Amino acid sequence: MTRKKIKKNLAPKSFLSKAFSTYRKNKEINKIKAIKLEKLKEKNQIIKERKELKIWEEKLIKENNKLKQNEDDIKFKEKEIKIREDAQKLESTRLVKKDEELILISKELRAKEKELKLKEESQNRKDIDLKVREEEQKNLEMKEKRRKERALKMIKEAEEKQKEIEYIKIREWEEKFDREQKAREHKENLREERLRHKELEKLKLIEKKDNPVDNNFSSGLDKFEVNETKEN
Repeated sequence: MTRKKIKKNLAPKSFLSKAFSTYRKNKEINKIKAIKLEKLKEKNQIIKERKELKIWEEKLIKENNKLKQNEDDIKFKEKEIKIREDAQKLESTRLVKKDEELILISKELRAKEKELKLKEESQNRKDIDLKVREEEQKNLEMKEKRRKERALKMIKEAEEKQKEIEYIKIREWEEKFDREQKAREHKENLREERLRHKELEKLKLIEKKDNPVDNNFSSGLDKFEVNETKEN
């Protein structure tokens, strides 16, 4: 009965503890999954932006090559195409504007590279934080496992103690039963002995009445029977 009561008391606590632990564990796992998904998105974005940067760099190289070729052509034709000096001035003005645009694009590219570097550093910090979270989750699971093992050990010890108490009670009951049984048997033996003694007394009286001459012999016989009864 005591063991059933212990199990009833422990079962709700164990169930609530297990449910809370499962909820906390699932919540932490969902957080980790969300962080990993965000990490993947940011990596994909970084790759995309790097591709765009590479395309811009290739365009700049082509434009620089084109400008260089134009400048060479202009120098080569200056002596021969003096008539086109005005057009050349206009072309030079356009090239200056183009250089300014290229300088602006170059500044934007440097700013973009700096931004990407900051993103990579932020991502590295997130990776470290994620690793720390995973380690904390692992430690939490180990701690929960040890707590469950201690609880199971306590339950087992309580059950063993209850079994020992029940065994002692059974032994005490058996010993008490044996003592009571022996007492009853002893009491019964005494009662039977008293009955036999009364029967012998009656027989003696009858024999005395029937055979008064044999009284001495009967007295000796009675003493022998009484002694024998005491010894038994």
